[in-house]
Amino acid sequence: MNPADCVKPFVKRGKTDAADAEAISEAVTRKTMRFVPIKSADQQAAAMVLRTRALLIRQQTQAINALRGHLSKLPPSARLKWLR
Repeated sequence: MNPADCVKPFVKRGKTDAADAEAISEAVTRKTMRFVPIKSADQQAAAMVLRTRALLIRQQTQAINALRGHLSKLPPSARLKWLR
């Protein structure tokens, strides 16, 4: 597999499948082209777990911040009542 940043300089015109295919074929013929090893199923699964964990942490932070924002609109007495 080719890294995308190595193929990008060979794209001559707009973003189309044909232009991308041409750029890839031209990039592969270069002697200095480096290739990326294909990841194993275990590596892909580990990456998926990390991405899912990061997503859940972001969503948790968003929910906490939203709750904090809603609570800040309440009067202090109502906030204390709600938190009990």
